[in-house]
Amino acid sequence: MSAALPITITGGKLLLPGQAPTPGSIRFEDGRIAALGEVTPGLNDRVIRAAGALITPGLVDIAVHAIDKPAFHFGGITRAALMPDGDPPLDHPARVRFAAQSGKPDLWVHPLAAATRGLEGTELAELALMRDAGAKAVATGRRWIADSGSMLRVLQYAAMLGLVVVSHAEDGGLTGSAVATASEIATRLGLPSAPAQAEALAVARDIALAELAGARLHFRTVTTAAGLALVRAAKTRGVAVTAGVTPAYFMLSDLALADFRTFARLSPPLRSEADRHAVRAALADGTIDTISSGHDPRGPEDKRLPFVDAAPGMAGAETLLPLTMSLVRDGVIDVQRAFELLASNPARLLGIKSAGTLVVGAEADVALIDPDRPWIVDSAQMAATAGNTPFDRQPVQGRVLALFKGGMQVLDKVARS
Repeated sequence: MSAALPITITGGKLLLPGQAPTPGSIRFEDGRIAALGEVTPGLNDRVIRAAGALITPGLVDIAVHAIDKPAFHFGGITRAALMPDGDPPLDHPARVRFAAQSGKPDLWVHPLAAATRGLEGTELAELALMRDAGAKAVATGRRWIADSGSMLRVLQYAAMLGLVVVSHAEDGGLTGSAVATASEIATRLGLPSAPAQAEALAVARDIALAELAGARLHFRTVTTAAGLALVRAAKTRGVAVTAGVTPAYFMLSDLALADFRTFARLSPPLRSEADRHAVRAALADGTIDTISSGHDPRGPEDKRLPFVDAAPGMAGAETLLPLTMSLVRDGVIDVQRAFELLASNPARLLGIKSAGTLVVGAEADVALIDPDRPWIVDSAQMAATAGNTPFDRQPVQGRVLALFKGGMQVLDKVARS
């Protein structure tokens, strides 16, 4: 991409750190934010009129399973943290280095290093070399490390390197081949299921080990009341633990499994209605720190199968923003908190100081958003490489009008606004 002209966006509502949306403008030059507030465009500036839209940081998606630029751009995502459980896994410095370059020039990709070789949960991978190759965190992928000694070594080594460990919170000894949470729904459908307590057991063990190691620990998704209570208690006593969630767990319960809808086959599986409400409460009280998309596009070959055989995962990048904004409209959180969950908190966890907030000098990763723009999710028309969403045909509100990565425009819908 060629060097961009300086850009000034006028007449918008700036979402600045710790403040309600405030009328103002933004100017960026040479890839960084140059001015905020009352801004006078330069003589050579390209001027974009926001017409009252929100001017926000680009979203930082802390857990994706595939790099899918059209879907990320549609959803306002400028930085994506790539989980390590691809094929092959990100357990070697060369693979991490390649992944870190894969988003150029219009997306920042931040690989998460596999905690163990082959993600097999035993022998530590070359964490220091992968950090030097561009890894921003260490992750267990979609697996729980069953051996406590191995997990302790991962946490100790990551702490020494200054990296957070991203853990999958399900005790594999309990979950086995389960595809649903043990409940009346699973029984009626005849699905192999595991008790929800599998999450709490994993959370409790990993918190204890993180406390012992003095390590930073992030649970990619915590989806049950019991698991969230453990995270809340650990935070109270000063443990460096954080928790994330994806919109499926505050929007849906296991009732969505009716009719064997494989688009609702997720990992971890959908929980009870009571757990869904617990997730919403945890978003409101600060127990949950991040909302990510868990973006995992899966085509018919993976989803048009019997429920037990279908691959878990959903295409979540395009619905991440509007579903999070539904929490704002419902009064669960305010808009500042929404972008802490979507941008500033994920950036801080990954150690990216120049992202996630609108401050002078930061990378010009900027989104122009109409928070009230209505649209209908259509799995057949999604920008993602596959439309496997459980929210198909659902009306939502919130649309990205323009998106800038390092001052370069990568999405432009303003003319059609």
